[in-house]
Amino acid sequence: MARGLAIDDTLSAQELRRLAFRERSVRTAKRMLAIANALSGMSRADAAAAAGMERQALRDAVVRYNAEGLAGLVDRPGPGRKPALTEGELALLAERIFKGPDPEAGGPSRWTLPDLAAFVDERFGKRVTPQSLSRILRREGFSYQKTRPVHPKASAKAREAFAKRGSVTR
Repeated sequence: MARGLAIDDTLSAQELRRLAFRERSVRTAKRMLAIANALSGMSRADAAAAAGMERQALRDAVVRYNAEGLAGLVDRPGPGRKPALTEGELALLAERIFKGPDPEAGGPSRWTLPDLAAFVDERFGKRVTPQSLSRILRREGFSYQKTRPVHPKASAKAREAFAKRGSVTR
């Protein structure tokens, strides 16, 4: 008969059960209990069934436990969702934002999220909602800045005079 996979016995079955009782994660606690069952002399199939898992899952837990200790029994984070824009696309978008809008060429007079979302759609062929684009830009270090309104018929000469002397005319 083939010998099973050896289990690291630095912690006893009682200690593993005590730690499993205090563990917040149910999946981690099941792994601890299954290993404790196997350490106390149960067959691997019975130990896994008593903890509510398959024999292969117990074997995987034992391999991780032997290699990493208790830390190996904790769930690992998943890969997560792929980012909406790649690093290169983010760099081009940042360049476009820093360059500023060009109203003389028929573009907007200031950047708005819908304008930038339209740019992303045209340039990269990716549909991004303005709300999602707002999150992406905040994560990249951009902040919302509102430009100071300027009347189109305002006199630059009057603005300069006001900046020098204030509102009092002489």
